[in-house]
Amino acid sequence: QDYNHRLWNFRHLRPKLENELKFGTPYYIAPEVLDNKYDEKCDLWSIGVILYILLCGYPPFNGANDDQIIKKVKIGKFRVDDEEWETISYQAIDLVHKLLEYDPAKRISAAQAL
Repeated sequence: QDYNHRLWNFRHLRPKLENELKFGTPYYIAPEVLDNKYDEKCDLWSIGVILYILLCGYPPFNGANDDQIIKKVKIGKFRVDDEEWETISYQAIDLVHKLLEYDPAKRISAAQAL
């Protein structure tokens, strides 16, 4: 008989180390969430990522794995000068920039985005 099957994994009972904490999907996470200092403006960042993807078809912060994506999110630099952006209106690009503003204090609010 094979007795190597686990009925329960007790690893979840030990405290997690800081680098093991998961905050959400790396593509959509705001930089301030990674520092655990955030408010509702982090949701506007995520909306900015979604808008970016809807407009051009790929995420503003991309990588081969979660670590690479998170590194790019921490830097906060993105591009809107690729070919896909040539037909996007100035107003849409401006809204992406305002939603993906790195400094949450300067990022627009939901009311302003409307």
